[in-house]
Amino acid sequence: MNVPGDEYTGRRRQISLLSLVLVNLLPVLGVLLLDWDVGALVILYWSENLVLGFYTLVRMLVVAPLGGLGAGLFFCLHYGGFCAVHGLFIVVLLIGEGLDPFAGEPWPFLLVFFQLLVGVVREVLALAPPAWLFAFAALFVSHGVSFVVNFLLAGERRHLSVRQLMAAPYLRIVILHVAILGGAFAITLFGQPLLMLLLLVLLKLALDVQLHLREHRAIARA
Repeated sequence: MNVPGDEYTGRRRQISLLSLVLVNLLPVLGVLLLDWDVGALVILYWSENLVLGFYTLVRMLVVAPLGGLGAGLFFCLHYGGFCAVHGLFIVVLLIGEGLDPFAGEPWPFLLVFFQLLVGVVREVLALAPPAWLFAFAALFVSHGVSFVVNFLLAGERRHLSVRQLMAAPYLRIVILHVAILGGAFAITLFGQPLLMLLLLVLLKLALDVQLHLREHRAIARA
């Protein structure tokens, strides 16, 4: 016999998963209708790291409003620098030489990581097609749905520490982007036929679904 908690768990999982799948299918429209190339796809998938970092920081502050401040500052510096270097590699890969992500004088001390991130984001916006912003906004909404449905309403916040939350995004980034960049290299090497671009989108969707389900199942078992 199903208990109300089990029924709710099933519903919230379906809502969160459906949101994730729909948003990950948006790049299909970009490829089919807007002539997106592999560069547009990789830039979009990199930008999702920024959304993930934002919601990770919010989760940390929800779990520990005071204690999460120091950890949140460290996370912003470390994760921001991580995303900046990752994005710089992608942008250089796409446009080649001549990139200067630093505008003006270097920012003091560790703030140089934020300066690098701002420079990379500026280059990404210059490279991205116009409709890319709608796909980015959809990613932000999708992660927001997961935050509300899973983290707040389903009470996942009661089973996670600040340290666990801070470490979570890195594994996802490594797994997803090793696969995505590998696919992008293959497409660049062998050309960019429509089928290859669609396969890259489906690869990302499959990995995203698998990582999403594994993460929330582990928390549910806890």
